[in-house]
Amino acid sequence: MDTYQFVKTDLLEIGYLEWNPQGPNTSVLVHGWPDSPIGWEPVARALAANGYRVLAPALRGFAPTRFLDPSTPRSGQLSALGRDLISFVNALNLNAPVLVGHDWGARAVANACALDSSIASHLVMLSVGYGTNDPNQTLSLQQVRNYWYHWYMATPRGEKTVCEDRRAFARSMWDTWSPQGWFTQQDFDQTATAFDGPDWAEVVLHSYRHRWGFTAGDPAYAADEQKLNPAPELAVSTLVLHGAADSCNAPESSAGREKFFKGRYAREVLSGVGHFPQREAPEPVARSILAFCAKP
Repeated sequence: MDTYQFVKTDLLEIGYLEWNPQGPNTSVLVHGWPDSPIGWEPVARALAANGYRVLAPALRGFAPTRFLDPSTPRSGQLSALGRDLISFVNALNLNAPVLVGHDWGARAVANACALDSSIASHLVMLSVGYGTNDPNQTLSLQQVRNYWYHWYMATPRGEKTVCEDRRAFARSMWDTWSPQGWFTQQDFDQTATAFDGPDWAEVVLHSYRHRWGFTAGDPAYAADEQKLNPAPELAVSTLVLHGAADSCNAPESSAGREKFFKGRYAREVLSGVGHFPQREAPEPVARSILAFCAKP
């Protein structure tokens, strides 16, 4: 089992995993929902073997990251995730690392780049298209069906499930978002310890409810929300990796996003891969990241 290190920001004590601490280049890998930093290990080891110092933080609400003040709102809004990441990079004095994110983490790394144009040298987003945070966006009926769990969590019944049966709820996503056979029970059990954090349910529920306008955000992020909505253009070199068999975010949801990028932009669709490319196809994912980031 990997050992977490910790760094404090203004709001959080962030737990993170690290590989190759003396690497001359730096990459920060940010997990999604429902997942944890442990899922990055195969990709992290490949990047570390190619000279990267690699850090994988646990998002707010996910153990072992914790809030420092009991009075801080347990917001899960996407602007807060981006601001947390900026604080993490600054707290460790990282110099323009490669930012890689999956699912929630993809939104976090993109939002960090939108809020601070100098925060990263390269941006890599897995399983999420940029500019898809707008609650008024047009969704296909298939994508609405894929997002059933979003609407479910807006109900009292969904809240009860998240609070009282979180592991079974998360497991249902793992069972249905990718082709069968991509994980073991040990993989899930090891990851699910991150869902045992005392704030996990509150952060998760707020994140999805806020995303669709069902609840208010933390006023502390009002200025950031204005900067991020509508989604601004990004100058950072960006790579998008999306599984062709992703049944959470359909692969076409990340297509046609070139207009948001003023710099180099590339998108790759991975055949036979579902919603968790870093777990299902770590070698192709690592190769794509390394090849893309080899160019300045």
